[in-house]
Amino acid sequence: MKLEALVSQENGMTTAVTESNATRRARALVVVSLGLAALAGCHHKTPPPAGPTAPPAPTPTANMTAEPTAVDLGQSVVLTWHTTDATSASIDGIGVVALNGTQTVTPSSSTNFHLVAKGDGGTAEANVRVTVRVPTTPTTPTAENNAGEGEGGADKIFHQNVPDIFFDYDSYALRPEGQAAAQKAAAYLTAHPEIKIVIGGYCDERGSAEYNLALGENRANSAKTALVNAGVAASRIRVVSFGKEKQFCTEATEACYQQNRRAQFSIDR
Repeated sequence: MKLEALVSQENGMTTAVTESNATRRARALVVVSLGLAALAGCHHKTPPPAGPTAPPAPTPTANMTAEPTAVDLGQSVVLTWHTTDATSASIDGIGVVALNGTQTVTPSSSTNFHLVAKGDGGTAEANVRVTVRVPTTPTTPTAENNAGEGEGGADKIFHQNVPDIFFDYDSYALRPEGQAAAQKAAAYLTAHPEIKIVIGGYCDERGSAEYNLALGENRANSAKTALVNAGVAASRIRVVSFGKEKQFCTEATEACYQQNRRAQFSIDR
């Protein structure tokens, strides 16, 4: 009986130890499960990154040059242009052109060449002006025009009634005496509707040839505008710029410079 009791007591202790180990393992599993659940609850889903945004199309650029920028009537000019980031290009008066290139042109009058380059990023423009010098041919009065008019003939009478107009330095605005000269000229031309005229614009020697050609053209056009406003038909008037190419006086004095800053009227035969 004592032996059975001892065995029974040992079995009870073994069972108790076994149950204690099992309890500890169960508790550990519960803790791990709770930890995993907590981690799962704290995790937020991150949305996938958005795809890359395409950069905006670059803005086109354009430039154009002319060589030379001033020619005599009948001479040629070489236009050269270059564009970037463009898909098409055109030049006024020429049409569609390559994105980069050169072209020889022979303008019949002063022309502003205008380049337009277009691309996905917008439009770019470039301009270059070519001045065409149109010389006037000296004429000799005919015997018919000279008859009864004395020495100098028709031209002498013409210049007495249609005097030249003079300008200030670097200006094409008519001075008061210039306005009076234009009124006198308009009265004579209105009385002689058969006469057509050429107005030549002149400058003194200071400044570049290109600048003075443009200034001479502006002076001639100012004189033309004054005549038209006074009643002379624009179709009777032609303008030409000589810039500083033809000087009436060659001395480096203000009095000489003044002689060269003028709009000169001539009969257009």
